[in-house]
Amino acid sequence: MSTTPAASVSTAELRRRVRAVEALQAKTREMAAANVLITRETAAKAARAKDEADLAAREAAAVALRLFDNDGELVANLLGVPAEELEREAKPVTAARAKKIIEALRARAERPRSSRPRTSRAEASPPSPIAPDATTPAFTLDGSRADAA
Repeated sequence: MSTTPAASVSTAELRRRVRAVEALQAKTREMAAANVLITRETAAKAARAKDEADLAAREAAAVALRLFDNDGELVANLLGVPAEELEREAKPVTAARAKKIIEALRARAERPRSSRPRTSRAEASPPSPIAPDATTPAFTLDGSRADAA
């Protein structure tokens, strides 16, 4: 803002400045409200993702325990997780849900994999382009030499 005294500024200019300040404040409020909405939406999505991840972890723990005949100590040692924590995670998962997941895993394991012929790295890499020989003259479409001065 300028440093001119208020007495030398016209009434119309003062009104214009007031409207500009009010417009800036309104825009700032709108942006703050939009930011709140976006942040809340992002937090809700993150909470849903966390819940889904927690559920998947609980289900994985239950499945692992069932596949290892409920030997919590063995599974805990294999995973490097305390047995109590593993069993606590697996407890809320029903036996029916664990069976369903195990069946899905078995079906996926039985599915044939796509069999692509494997090639060695040397065969898989395309041949490098031949570097142009500096002694070979380059010709243009009309037959003249491109390297001619």
